[in-house]
Amino acid sequence: MCAIHQPNLFPRLSTLAKLLTADRWIVLDDVQFARRDYQHRARLSALDDPDRQQWLTLSTHLSRGRGTLIRDAVLAEPERCRKRLAGLIRQHYGRSRHWHVVRDVLLSVLDEFDTTDRVAHVTETSTRALLHALGWKGEVLRSSALPSRDGRSERLADLAALTGSTHYLCGTGGLRYLDGGPFDTHGISVVPFHTPVDNGHTLWHGARRISGLWALASVGSEALASHLASHQQTLGTGVPT
Repeated sequence: MCAIHQPNLFPRLSTLAKLLTADRWIVLDDVQFARRDYQHRARLSALDDPDRQQWLTLSTHLSRGRGTLIRDAVLAEPERCRKRLAGLIRQHYGRSRHWHVVRDVLLSVLDEFDTTDRVAHVTETSTRALLHALGWKGEVLRSSALPSRDGRSERLADLAALTGSTHYLCGTGGLRYLDGGPFDTHGISVVPFHTPVDNGHTLWHGARRISGLWALASVGSEALASHLASHQQTLGTGVPT
């Protein structure tokens, strides 16, 4: 089963839950960069008050303006971005008893600043680091390395087919525009993914808005991974991964 998602900076818990349910993440890095999305920013919540939030944003230069692809966006002020990222995450989660886990995720991302100026590389690394902390063993591929058609649904269906996926895990946003025809042609099943909004667990408070770092800092990697695994049927699907 594959999930296809743009690289996000320290993605939301809803995004992490979807990727954890899949056994393959295709990083959608060859579509247009959107400044109002989560491709270069994340909402950090205060450890003791998830409603108190602050944006963490990577200053980004788009060489082709609004037409710049995600893979081509570059850090405008790399060193300043690095210091702000490190400072804000420590400020928000440094007091957590699970800080050592958050710190390991953070260090993986900070190391990336030494090797690249591409925003997508930094944000992809932030997602990989969170998935690794939660024990995910799946495969990561990039859409820019795979040939696909231009149509929105055609592109997604082609990417799923090229990677040998038999199921495509689709979030509620994607379901609103998805055309199932191209998937039917490839013999791929579209599986709806629904994130719990109010199931009585505080971890899901703001799961579609705030970074998964808050949940990780709140309960730690083992408890968070266990919680997500126990809710896999509710979160996504019963289809084996």
